[in-house]
Amino acid sequence: MVELYEKMVKEAMAAQKADVETIKNKRGTKFNIKDTKSYLDVVEKMETLPEQSESVINLHVDSVKAHYNTLSGLTDYIRPEDDPFVEHYQTPAILEIIREVDSEFKTSLDKFIEAIGKAEALIGKEVVRRYGGFYGPTCVVDFALMPGSTSNTINRILKTVDIPENHKQAILSAKSWGMNTSYGIGEVFSNEIEAGTTVAQAAKKEIEQLQNIYQNPVEAQAELMDNAGHTSFDVRKYMSQYGDKMEETIKAAMDDGVHYGNILTVPAYCVGDVSHHIAQSTFNMCKDDVTMAIIEATTAVMDSTLNKALPKFKNEHEILSLATGSSACAVEYILELDGFNAPTVVNLLTQRFHNFVQLNPTRGGAAELHNSDFMDMIYRGWGYVDEARRLLNGSSGKLVPKVSGYAVDLEPIHQNEVIMNPQRYTYPACAITVRFSSLMRLADYPCLLTSEPVTATMLTNIIALNKENPASPVRTCKNCAAASLVDFRHHHCQWREAV
Repeated sequence: MVELYEKMVKEAMAAQKADVETIKNKRGTKFNIKDTKSYLDVVEKMETLPEQSESVINLHVDSVKAHYNTLSGLTDYIRPEDDPFVEHYQTPAILEIIREVDSEFKTSLDKFIEAIGKAEALIGKEVVRRYGGFYGPTCVVDFALMPGSTSNTINRILKTVDIPENHKQAILSAKSWGMNTSYGIGEVFSNEIEAGTTVAQAAKKEIEQLQNIYQNPVEAQAELMDNAGHTSFDVRKYMSQYGDKMEETIKAAMDDGVHYGNILTVPAYCVGDVSHHIAQSTFNMCKDDVTMAIIEATTAVMDSTLNKALPKFKNEHEILSLATGSSACAVEYILELDGFNAPTVVNLLTQRFHNFVQLNPTRGGAAELHNSDFMDMIYRGWGYVDEARRLLNGSSGKLVPKVSGYAVDLEPIHQNEVIMNPQRYTYPACAITVRFSSLMRLADYPCLLTSEPVTATMLTNIIALNKENPASPVRTCKNCAAASLVDFRHHHCQWREAV
């Protein structure tokens, strides 16, 4: 298995470095689709080992190729307002392909759509809670089943439907790591309420919207983009062309026995680096030297930690855990260099969330999504770093957090000249909040810290070993930061009850 572990680390870090190096070189300039070719190049080098399913690896590689080539044929520039959505066009097209090929799945999907219409009480309760900020900061499109998320509600509806279990799992995956449209539960409801519609009528329109994203995935996504003012390219042409390019790959995966949940998931989570992570918004954000340095240092911590642990890994899941755990330690440690820590920041951002709800009752469904991701990341890192500090106590020596027994190498942070010299980026005698201020920018956009390209690449390798089992959503407690430190919402989660 050593060859597999080396491959996972090599491919994942190549994807991360392609993003980071491109952003470092292009920050402050105007974005062009061709800037993302560096990511495509490393994806095309992904290989399939004998114990892995080639059809799963192809879902990843072919999707990135189809995405890049389709976008390149439609435009050379994506404006920042449109770039978050580029990873939301794949699942709708794939869902329609599966539905057309498998009539039994279509029947199951139709029954689920009917069940949405019967779930007025549940949906009404959830959208009212979301509108009022009842659950605190949430990921409305969650990779798990946290309270307030679309997947949480979808799971509860699915439990009432008499369809095959694997179909339930596929439908759930389609609104988790698979992103069946950009819609997040509650957005129609809140806008209708604020426009003067009655609660009953607003709930009815919410139900119609939820049904539509499964009844007409491609057109529903296109309509959402029309309403959002998307102008960068023709999204209908994109989904049509992408679907045509991917149809053979999708059918091959179906024939190979890959779980539909994985077919709906893998092609979506791997494309975001093309025109979302490598994008104008990122080039703009990373003009700030400290922000760029934090991303670079976190990447270096991941890289060093994973490579040092390579000879010791016992299974493939440990690699993913250490990758995300080491980056969490890195970000928390940088936060602590300015005297902050996760409990402080989680309290701050959670309090801010409740104020934000009052100021913005029609806030976008995803408004606090990445704040939530960021808090979960630093809270996890704080647990490891805090334990290491306790063990170090007053003795001299390096601070070495451990994730599942594996040492995290924080030295790249100390070697980063920008991070270790904050006085160069503010009033020199008062440089005590510089790193924190850049981290707050990244709290809105932690994708290269958590890290999405690393997670996506490693997950594809893991799914290729277990093609019959749905990988999403995560069926475990996320240990949500806000729920652990501020709010009481654990009992509203669905991770134990996932279909």
